[in-house]
Amino acid sequence: MTYQGELILGEFQRTLDQRYRLALPAELLGPLGQSESYILAKERLGCLSLWNADQWANSLQAGLSVVQQKIKAGKLESRVSEVQLLGRLLSTRHRNVQLGDRGRLLIPEGFREFLDVEPGGEVLLIGAALCVEIWKPAAWQKYLARRMPKFRRLFDRLSE
Repeated sequence: MTYQGELILGEFQRTLDQRYRLALPAELLGPLGQSESYILAKERLGCLSLWNADQWANSLQAGLSVVQQKIKAGKLESRVSEVQLLGRLLSTRHRNVQLGDRGRLLIPEGFREFLDVEPGGEVLLIGAALCVEIWKPAAWQKYLARRMPKFRRLFDRLSE
C-alpha cells in the first residue's frame, strides 16, 4: 500500500449509540484524511478497520490486477477453490461508508455482527498507523496480550 500521510496513532474509548453509530475523534480522522467516502473492512472477529477510500482502492486494485492476470494466463486453474474463496471474502469484507455530522460512523448490518458489540456497548478506537481500527474491548485485550511482548523486536526491525 502506498502511504503518504502521517501515522494514525492513538487509543480512544467510545460508546455505540442505539443506532450503531460512534463518534470518531479528530485525532484519528485528521491523519486518515478528508474523503467523500471511506472503506470499512472486516479484519478479524471483534475488529473492523476504517480506511481512506483512495488509498484502499489503489492497494486493492494493484492486488486484483495481479490475480486477474494470473487467471487470464491460466496460472490459477488448479486453484479454483482458492480463487472462489477470495471472491467470497472480497464480496463481503469491505463496504464504502460515509461519515455523518460530527464525524460519526454508522456501523452497517453485517459488520455489526462481526464486531459483536451491542448498542450502548463500549468499543476501542485504535490508530493502526495506516487506518483506524474499531475493536470489541475483550478482543483487543486478547490481541494485545499476544502482540505486546513482541513490540520491541517489531519496532527495531521496522526502524532499521
